[in-house]
Amino acid sequence: MSNTLSESKYKHEQVQYIEFLSEDLDRARKFYSSSFGWEFTNYGPDYMAFGGDHVDGGFMPGKPVNGTMLVVLYSKDLDATKDKVIAAGGTIVKDVFKFPGGRRFHFADPDGYELAVWTVE
Repeated sequence: MSNTLSESKYKHEQVQYIEFLSEDLDRARKFYSSSFGWEFTNYGPDYMAFGGDHVDGGFMPGKPVNGTMLVVLYSKDLDATKDKVIAAGGTIVKDVFKFPGGRRFHFADPDGYELAVWTVE
């Protein structure tokens, strides 16, 4: 979720990023770069990001459970989006935190699905 990408690529409150769990990050890189031509950037031993034309994402170590992935939406106004999520009945799972390139929070929707929302720092 590098802020070196064109901000015009990001659409307010729309899916922009997907995070996967993988037991073998090197295997995931080889599979997705060979299959789809995704390009990868390492951010230490526990995270690698990929880039595509219409959506970006990342992989972190972990054992997927039933195809576990985290859908991440982009917001131009993180605090306002957080307020709307709460008002609509969402539950904050991880409050706003900083990471390289921005800030984000995680929430659960009324069915229990966990999603995240991020913004450029």
